[in-house]
Amino acid sequence: MKQMPFVQRGITSSRLAIGCMGFGGSWDASEPYTTDHVKQFEAVVDAALSIGINFFDHADIYTRGKAERIFGEILKDKPSLRDSLIIQSKCGIQLADGILPGRYNFSKKHLLSSVDGILDRLSTEYIDILLLHRPDPLLEPEEIAEALHILKSSGKVKYFGVSNMHTGQIRYIKQALADDLIVNQLHLSLQQHDFIDQGLLVNRKEGASTNFEQGLMEYMQLENMQIQAWGPLAQGRYTGANKQPVTEAEILTTQLIEKLANEKETTKEAILLGWLMKHPALIQPILGTTNAQRVLDCEDAERQASLMTRDEWWMLYTTANGSHKPSL
Repeated sequence: MKQMPFVQRGITSSRLAIGCMGFGGSWDASEPYTTDHVKQFEAVVDAALSIGINFFDHADIYTRGKAERIFGEILKDKPSLRDSLIIQSKCGIQLADGILPGRYNFSKKHLLSSVDGILDRLSTEYIDILLLHRPDPLLEPEEIAEALHILKSSGKVKYFGVSNMHTGQIRYIKQALADDLIVNQLHLSLQQHDFIDQGLLVNRKEGASTNFEQGLMEYMQLENMQIQAWGPLAQGRYTGANKQPVTEAEILTTQLIEKLANEKETTKEAILLGWLMKHPALIQPILGTTNAQRVLDCEDAERQASLMTRDEWWMLYTTANGSHKPSL
């Protein structure tokens, strides 16, 4: 059986991961998190572990550091948990502050200080994976290489990757590094399906507006990079967990997902994720939910991906992109 790139590299990662962006309450730095926020995060961690999820995705900016601080409290309370987890965090975004706008910063000084802050908030001596969060137009590959070398040699970070980058940016950074970049995290879902459209609409006028780089999926597979998907549940639009469907395509897709879930005696979340995980790149969905029950509702996703037929996969895709109206 084909293994996900993480596993091929000796990283004992679960196929699903928990995204930690929503934890910690307000993004206002002056508002502290509460015991209820800690309990909410603990419930999600417990739910994830109960179904075999051991991967947690952070970023230094999430709720201005509060998400990492809460997770650090959980690790302090259960120190034996650390060795069984894969912890990933991201840095390189600086939020708007006073007269300064939001901006990106891959300078050596910022990367090193960011990781020290991440480790302090997470109450851990190392993180497994560090991602460069979003492209910095002022990046210098050699400067990034110096920072990553220090982080690796000091034992603070084991592996490195990127987020929201195209092929040229990845190759430009990689040529200066001693260590490989092993991850690219992108916005992918049944709703955010440009990554499929791009390949299908080559040499067609309809492809002119596709917002996904041609060849990026193939490049990452050739380079054995783990493709991660943020927003894989489409913010609950198809499952009724949050946003409601608006367009005809969204309504029909919601109905189709529910029909398939009923027929297969599974959850709508498992069908939705199963569509994404059916892709031969072995995409790792990053679940952005803060609801423990919704985490449990995703347990069957990998099995549904293996059971999903080509016809079912195409039916979901064409219904979601509005080119097909199934009779349900």
